[in-house]
Amino acid sequence: MGELTVDVTRADAVLIGGGVASATLAALLTDLEPSWRIEVLEKLDDVALESSQGWNNAGTGHSALCELNYTPQDIDGSVSPAKAISINEQFQVSRQFWAHLVETGKITDPSAFINPVPHMSFVHGMENVDYLRRRHDALVKNPLFDSMEFTTSHEQLREWAPLVTEARPETETIAATHSPDGTDVDFGRLTHELLGVAKSAGTTVSTGWEVTSLRRMGSDWGVMARSTSGEVRVVRAPFVFVGAGGNALPILQDSGIPEIRGFGGFPISGEWLRCTDPEIIERHEAKVYGKAAVGAPPMSVPHLDTRYVDGKRALMFGPYAGWSPKFLKAGSNLDLFESIKPGNIAQMMAVAPPNLDLMKYLAGELVASPAKRFDALREYMPSARADDWELITAGQRVQVIAPDPKKVGVLQFGTQLITAADGSIAGMLGASPGASTATTIMLGMLEKVFPDRFGTWESRIREIIPSFGTHLSEDPAAASASLARTAHLLGLEDS
Repeated sequence: MGELTVDVTRADAVLIGGGVASATLAALLTDLEPSWRIEVLEKLDDVALESSQGWNNAGTGHSALCELNYTPQDIDGSVSPAKAISINEQFQVSRQFWAHLVETGKITDPSAFINPVPHMSFVHGMENVDYLRRRHDALVKNPLFDSMEFTTSHEQLREWAPLVTEARPETETIAATHSPDGTDVDFGRLTHELLGVAKSAGTTVSTGWEVTSLRRMGSDWGVMARSTSGEVRVVRAPFVFVGAGGNALPILQDSGIPEIRGFGGFPISGEWLRCTDPEIIERHEAKVYGKAAVGAPPMSVPHLDTRYVDGKRALMFGPYAGWSPKFLKAGSNLDLFESIKPGNIAQMMAVAPPNLDLMKYLAGELVASPAKRFDALREYMPSARADDWELITAGQRVQVIAPDPKKVGVLQFGTQLITAADGSIAGMLGASPGASTATTIMLGMLEKVFPDRFGTWESRIREIIPSFGTHLSEDPAAASASLARTAHLLGLEDS
């Protein structure tokens, strides 16, 4: 029996996972450090097949123009715009980065991944109408939201989204907002574009290589990976980024860094209804978001949604939440159980009691009949017929269970960056809005893990992202100029 030979190579940085986060980091690093040897390791046969794939996420290009969960209402009725403004700021950073890549010829066809699609919020009932009016009033004062319109008119809504009004009683109390600055983003296509930019600058993208172990090797990390054909190799590097979606948690746990201790994950799956009638698809051009059900996770906010996936226009509704113990669509049913460690078991067990509404919601979704699910679509499209829609599986999300001294474990629905104290390894946990805000997250991570180098990168970063270090939301002229410039370069202007 022959000995197993292990090929050992060196790199300046290893990025684990071939999704939009790793792709964004690879494209940034090849610009900031063109002499570095960077390797991306992806276990599947192609990149962007998990959370970044077009049908595995909402594709909103999260800018908080329509997502109501980013504008909570206080007990006194006031609506706070702070989180929405912060997320929109971060999305503008992403737009500027993508626009720079187009301007410099590194991406030639932005319509392959981004298209103009108005963003709308839609509610019914007097209480919800009052909330939406307050939300509009709070946001429209900001230069990043000043093009948002509000209406309670069925006639105006018919103009914006005819499928929403068709067969709807004229006496129904409704309200909607409409933001012409909205976009649809195919993050799967974007991931391919960004990795294409990185590869043209020398980055190696290795698909079909699953990371099986992560260990310290002196001042380096040793990243052991096994190919689909059974080969084993180790890549040594002083810096590792873990952008493996749901699988980031077990990989970071395997690294043994103390910063991951106490963190856990709770997986949530989902499904979409996708329209099969081309005529219906052509009649709707908007992302229409509503309010989530009580206890529903933010990624389950219902929306009737124009999409462009792999260059083809589509229409979907959903998502319908589900549950699976897998951390990835291509994962194992043992993923959740294998992630439970002595350092996080108390946090995992303590999460359930304060999240009973979520558990009840998920249980209801799992046993919901097809007819009940279709009734949810009819709330947004009263004329919908079941024969015109098909059910498809959405992506798998792992929500962060974060340690908390008072609550022991807290279920989070955002994105969490984990970095080792010495800056040698970092990873991204969680889900929405990570894809849309990946550029900001990666820049923040680079500043944290490379404090000695970041100062020398700042002037270049400002060339790539003109607003870096400032707040567009506080400068109407700068906000207007940035929106106009990126819209022009990305092909988002009105035809």
